Amino acid sequence: KNEEVFNTCAKILSAGRNLLIFGEGFTDDVFIRRLKPVKKGAVRIGFITLEKLNWKKKIYIATVGVNYSDPNEMRSDLLVSTSDKICLNDYKEEFLANPNKVINDLTKRIEELLKEQLTHVEDAKMAPFHENVMKLTRKGMNVDCSDHSIQLEHRWKYSQQLAHWFNANVHEENGTLIALKHECESYFSKLKKKKIEERDFFEMMTNKGSRIKELIHLIVLFPFAILGLIHCGIPYYFIKRFVEKSFKRRVFWSSVKLLLGMIIIGLINIPVIFIFYNFVYPSYWLGFLYYACVGLFGLAAYMWFRYFKRYKAKGALKRMDLKTLWEERQQLLAEIKRLIPVA
Repeated sequence: KNEEVFNTCAKILSAGRNLLIFGEGFTDDVFIRRLKPVKKGAVRIGFITLEKLNWKKKIYIATVGVNYSDPNEMRSDLLVSTSDKICLNDYKEEFLANPNKVINDLTKRIEELLKEQLTHVEDAKMAPFHENVMKLTRKGMNVDCSDHSIQLEHRWKYSQQLAHWFNANVHEENGTLIALKHECESYFSKLKKKKIEERDFFEMMTNKGSRIKELIHLIVLFPFAILGLIHCGIPYYFIKRFVEKSFKRRVFWSSVKLLLGMIIIGLINIPVIFIFYNFVYPSYWLGFLYYACVGLFGLAAYMWFRYFKRYKAKGALKRMDLKTLWEERQQLLAEIKRLIPVA
């Protein structure tokens, strides 16, 4: 129904409203920091609108890059970057002479502008290598292994610079860098076999491995986490099972779980307002306020289990001999700094 959709979009733009278009042609099953091919629809919609308005209204296009440290991880970092605007009216004569060429050329320009707003690793096979370097240097946008004393914008720019360097230098023929890629993979494979998280390992070996922070969070969050389990635990369990069985593509799990969770948990907890009124305190306002906090209780439960997992992991690390593994990490980091100038 392209024509019907384009006409509706033209009405929206002609009314002076904005239109947000997700222009990529497909979604990766596994999160990769790169831009997928951009479709021509956005530019075509702009020119259709101008034709309907007889070119009497200014129509602009700008690209918006949405940069997550990890889109599947709750409370991860997000940086949104917007390009300068392109005025489509400036291309009137060229469009009237050869519309297909102008649409193709502007789509390519938009694609390049969008790459400037994102971290774009050209070769998808090299994306894990890019991520591993960010984990080890801790300067980039990895969700777990980043130095948060560095401003988010600086970490985003670092991840971009690293990607640009990868795009220019890392390819199968470059034996030295491919060897480093394999060494990084071997290191993280060893961590996985030992069930060690890079973040916990780094903190332990740099005298930041105290479990006091986790213990404080566990104590403070405990009463709210209990309420979260009561109100959200059982429905979330069934939502999780349903989504993971029904959707084969993992990339959609998080968003569908969030949406279903908000709807179902919100609906089944409505009786809480009346239970509060009859058994806790006879005030519907307080009952509604308690109901409004159910989502926060659920978040508290989620965070409590995350802190508990880290508390246990750090305890296990204290009982391990990690000297050899740490030396391997230091050697890797030194090699990264020697071979990769932006690192």
